[in-house]
Amino acid sequence: MRALIAAATGLALAFAFVLTITAMGQPAGKTSPKPLLTTVPAHP
Repeated sequence: MRALIAAATGLALAFAFVLTITAMGQPAGKTSPKPLLTTVPAHP
């Protein structure tokens, strides 16, 4: 019975955490218009 209560408590806390993160919304940043320039290393 204790395991069931612990599982229900953990699930409720995880659900509350997800709702809190969702309620905070997106961060106030923006993405860079410039693409990331990557290079492939030369093969030996």
